[in-house]
Amino acid sequence: MHNALLPKKQWPNQIASLWPAIKGSLAKVYKPCIRKNCPACRRGDKHQAWILSLSSRGRRKTMYVPQAMVSTLGKAIRNGRRIEYLLYRTGPELLKEYRKTVRNL
Repeated sequence: MHNALLPKKQWPNQIASLWPAIKGSLAKVYKPCIRKNCPACRRGDKHQAWILSLSSRGRRKTMYVPQAMVSTLGKAIRNGRRIEYLLYRTGPELLKEYRKTVRNL
């Protein structure tokens, strides 16, 4: 990402290009399954699974993710971080713009 603040008209396009976007984390875990007589679990092997963790109002929520959704959610998390970066950067950039206009008056 470049350092210059995008013109106001470009923000909707920039944000839209970063869809899908979420704030959360994705983790690969290994867990035993729920089947009673699973041969792999009896051997002590565990099954790979993916978990999405989200926070809302101070509460953490986790959900199992189907393998087919892992790449989409990974992209959405990266996009969410890019949007968050843009938002954090906006405040100082707006202040710099304001100071420039005040000095020129």
